Amino acid sequence: MPQRSLHEDDPLDDFERRSIEENGVTKTVYVAGTGPAVIVMPEMPGISPHVARFGRWVRDAGFTVYLPSLFGRDGAVPGVEEGVAVLRRACVSAEFRALGADGTTPAVAWLRVLARRAHRECGGPGVGAIGMCFTGNFALSMMLEPAMLAPVLSQPSLPLDDPDGIDSGPEELASVRKRLEKDDLTVLAYRFQGDKFCRAQRFAAYERALGDRFEARVLPDSAANPETSPFFEHVIASPHSVVTAHLIDEAGQPTVAARDEILTFLAMRLRD
Repeated sequence: MPQRSLHEDDPLDDFERRSIEENGVTKTVYVAGTGPAVIVMPEMPGISPHVARFGRWVRDAGFTVYLPSLFGRDGAVPGVEEGVAVLRRACVSAEFRALGADGTTPAVAWLRVLARRAHRECGGPGVGAIGMCFTGNFALSMMLEPAMLAPVLSQPSLPLDDPDGIDSGPEELASVRKRLEKDDLTVLAYRFQGDKFCRAQRFAAYERALGDRFEARVLPDSAANPETSPFFEHVIASPHSVVTAHLIDEAGQPTVAARDEILTFLAMRLRD
């Protein structure tokens, strides 16, 4: 993969920009690659150069990447003022449930249909998805779509006002656990130990809800890249983004090991 600057806006010019309408809602989706489909959902405040880099890693591992634009300015380096404005808009949007536990984010319904479409377009056993931060739990909620086979939750951060909460209602969690057990599937999840937005209580809640179908990975804070964008430095202000903004792209780093484990997990589930 050619080296691209993570400190300049990314034109995303190696992705096909599609306008996809599902359930009466139209969103921009960036698509690249060949092979089974993987939906890479952006973290707050949008499709940053770090998120695009992760999408390219997935593409280069032999998958078709679907990168939906859910908020923010596509390709932008996350700045403080712009990032905070995006976060505030998302928190009051009817499309997301940023506050309050035991509910399902409305945006997930659109993403489930996108997964069904991606499976139809790409074939293979099914679809994978990774959610990050604001979208972290979305990959789990998408498991109610039969095409979904490989969910990855990276630092799931909703609800923001309840560190013990999960962005899914009890009925949905019960249905997801039943699906995981019936089809012998698992959920991979990642967080940094000192993450202020995805704390140990949240992973404990997932473990209670999903049992041994939930496979948690907790990385030490020392594994986080201290050199990141202004938004993550001044607003997030803790180790947070395991495979994007806080990944250290060097051999032997725990964050690179997490990335590689995710790629192996996707290959195991999605290749015939």
